[in-house]
Amino acid sequence: MGTPRILIIGAGIGGLVSALLLATRGCDVTVIEKAEAPGGKMREVVVGGRRLDAGPTVMTMRWVFDKIFEEAGETLDAHVALTTATVLARHAWSESERFDLFADRNASADAIAAFAGPNEGRNYLAFCDQARGLHDALKDSFMTRERPSLLGLVQHAGLGGLRQLWGASPFGTLWDALGQSFQDPRLRQLFGRYATYCGSSPFAAPATLMLVAHVEQEGVWLVEGGMHQLALALAGLAKAKGARLRYGEAVDEILIEGGRAAGVRLADGETLRADAVISNADVNAIATGRFGRAAAPFATPTKPAERSLSALTFAAFAQTGGFPLHRHNVFFSRDYAAEFEAIFRRGRLPDEPTIYVCAQDRDEAGAAPPGPERLLVLVNAPPCGDRPAFPPEEMETCLRRSLARMAQCGLEITLQRDTMLTTQASDWEALFPATGGGLYGRSTHGAMASFNRPGSRSRLPGLYLTGGSVHPGPGVPMVALSGWLATQSVVADLASTSRSRQAAMSGGMSTR
Repeated sequence: MGTPRILIIGAGIGGLVSALLLATRGCDVTVIEKAEAPGGKMREVVVGGRRLDAGPTVMTMRWVFDKIFEEAGETLDAHVALTTATVLARHAWSESERFDLFADRNASADAIAAFAGPNEGRNYLAFCDQARGLHDALKDSFMTRERPSLLGLVQHAGLGGLRQLWGASPFGTLWDALGQSFQDPRLRQLFGRYATYCGSSPFAAPATLMLVAHVEQEGVWLVEGGMHQLALALAGLAKAKGARLRYGEAVDEILIEGGRAAGVRLADGETLRADAVISNADVNAIATGRFGRAAAPFATPTKPAERSLSALTFAAFAQTGGFPLHRHNVFFSRDYAAEFEAIFRRGRLPDEPTIYVCAQDRDEAGAAPPGPERLLVLVNAPPCGDRPAFPPEEMETCLRRSLARMAQCGLEITLQRDTMLTTQASDWEALFPATGGGLYGRSTHGAMASFNRPGSRSRLPGLYLTGGSVHPGPGVPMVALSGWLATQSVVADLASTSRSRQAAMSGGMSTR
């Protein structure tokens, strides 16, 4: 067959991982990215003359990236500088109710005992054991499989894994399961926030998401210079291995010939031929015809009601005071149920939001240089980016309420309009079309939701999928895994096709 030609649409993390691994295997790889830089949602913005992360802010599941760099004949540490986080986040409900969660489970148990009582400290340790059991049961039977099914999960999890899954009430919600683990409603709220990591509501997401607790205890890492440096490292290494990365260009159509993907047509009319095409766009972009009507039937559309959370973010260079910020901080609303009711049922910004603040100049001790600091302030929002944008007065109201809630917890932030960049659902939709501004693909609502994501092989031969809308799900390590799974599928299918063609006889039929 000669050197396989692979065309990748999008230079998000999934696309970059596929590009790196396929180029390492000797494939002729071209990545087409409409933005001017790699990373996708792992983006960087400039505010007040300073660069700051405006997407993911930490790395977890480091083993995924160690594996990827190892397969490329490299080491992760040779390309990015990492610092292990000891404090995962500082949480606040009022000026007197503050609590730090640590990467070390015993340190967290002691802190919880001091915050909510000795019984809750013991409950937390039991919760950690349950989270670890779930993680171990799902790691190989679900996360690293190309297209898992419930039957396959049962077959591969083993008896011990099934006991762990059943013990976690897999058909119940995360919120209900946390009610069985903790008596203090603040702890239920804190660990319920894990559902938002995949763009979902804790009142509808499955209990299995408690495994995030164990993922964090395995390690959380900060990337020196910001998470965007990881995207640059993957892009640079892919290029060094021979991949071509073309920025500022857009794909208009996925070409189909002989019943399979055969390349793409760019917005300027240029046609690129390929033996395989990998889409790192949201699957709904294919389903809604963003890459041509011919490819649309081969992807399942995402209904607006199935979308994951969006976000309203304020990237700022601002002066802070009062509350002792750490690197990661969460200021909780006083009515969590009302917050998600507003977002998912009424499509509105919550009256009182929970606010996440990443203070990107803070070190492990929570210290920062004097003067203004870089902040990413995030509020969960409805995925309504394909409808008219929120009017300025509604955005202003949300910002004012967020500042007021943080002030009630002791934090004062002095914002200047010329050193602040606001991003809402309509902006996310413009950056990532056909998502409605939803940042995590489909929401993970219901026990079977995780099985509804497409695998790396689409229904069109030769078209493969990667990214946060694809199995195993959103989040930096999961998206990286999807890129690895797409690579495995492409390599296996090309090898199968190659063997079939070599075996074809004159007058006979070539089959896979």
